Amino acid sequence: MRNIVLCALLGLAGIPAQAQWLNYLPPGTPLKADGTANLSAPAPKAPDGKPDLTGVWHMSRGLDGGIAGGSENATTLAPHDSYSNNIFKDMKPEDYPERPEAAKIRIARMSTGIRPSPTLYCLPSGMPVNAMVNEVMKFVQTPKITMILYELDGTYRQIYTDGRKLPVDPTPSWLGYSIGHWDGDTFVVETIGFNDRTWLDITGHSHSEAMRLTERYRRLDYGHLEIEMTFDDPKMYTRPFSIKFYHQLQAGSDIMESYCNENERDRDHLRK
Repeated sequence: MRNIVLCALLGLAGIPAQAQWLNYLPPGTPLKADGTANLSAPAPKAPDGKPDLTGVWHMSRGLDGGIAGGSENATTLAPHDSYSNNIFKDMKPEDYPERPEAAKIRIARMSTGIRPSPTLYCLPSGMPVNAMVNEVMKFVQTPKITMILYELDGTYRQIYTDGRKLPVDPTPSWLGYSIGHWDGDTFVVETIGFNDRTWLDITGHSHSEAMRLTERYRRLDYGHLEIEMTFDDPKMYTRPFSIKFYHQLQAGSDIMESYCNENERDRDHLRK
């Protein structure tokens, strides 16, 4: 039972359908002598001269693997090794910035031992978990909007780059409201308007509707993406905190259909 629940929390409840166009490298892909994608080649540029983040990405190791120098040795990172297991994994427990109100929510969530996150009920996993699981995510970058499509949940985000401001009084939503701008070669995304129903990790760390998320995306080369996220939620935490992780381009791959309600079995077990 515990294994079933944990798999659901890691985004494995839905079974991806067969995708189209696997093993297809788009024209312009830099190639090595053996015909495979050269992940260490320079990052591609958009028509405006900024790095083009477009592509299918998956979380990988790389904090100590020399990725910034173009290493292609990044390996798949299992969810239990990532911040999706504990958003504060780099801190000592005594240094966690968790307020008593947040600790109370976390303890209540974990008290039954089944970790009843929204994912168990086929609801969105939210940020940052949906960027750290077995399923891939896909960037589609255009001049006025960048889309992030998540294979997990079949959800998406719209990041507007057309000059609009964040809404003054947003209706709380699962993935919030996002605007983006470029700081040199780094794509900076600001998001507000989250509801308080998603978890920051599978161990129940919470957030409030006041949370503000700032993301910084930097394409280091053709095949590697550095992601830094800063969480600012004064209602639940005593100070802002940041995490940094890496994604590797899944060259020749594509995003697949994945719907939690298809082949979902966990809720039947929870009722027993």
